[in-house]
Amino acid sequence: MKFILDAHLPPSLREVFAKAGQEAMHTLDLPDQNASRDGALNRVSVMEQRVVVSKDTDFYYSHLLHGRPWKLVLVRTGNMGLKDTKALFERHLPAIITALSTCTLVEIDRQSVTVMV
Repeated sequence: MKFILDAHLPPSLREVFAKAGQEAMHTLDLPDQNASRDGALNRVSVMEQRVVVSKDTDFYYSHLLHGRPWKLVLVRTGNMGLKDTKALFERHLPAIITALSTCTLVEIDRQSVTVMV
């Protein structure tokens, strides 16, 4: 599965995805880097069938109303340090991947992964 990590998430999180055998890029990998607009991420998501991973609820509403991004992992953890963020994704990435095989919207918080749509 391919992912794109939004600017609010640490670029080093790509390593967690790579260790799990998943392809992940960060907004820093896009031409406008962290200044990339939501529309640009949505276009990349749809064109390359990438799952957007973001804390931004604008993606949530866009996904529900317009089907963009293609798939979404909404991160609802509040502020977390780098070590805790990496540990959270290391722990929950298998469940996220499994959920995304049958749905388009997954929410992750500090304790659990919830399938939304």
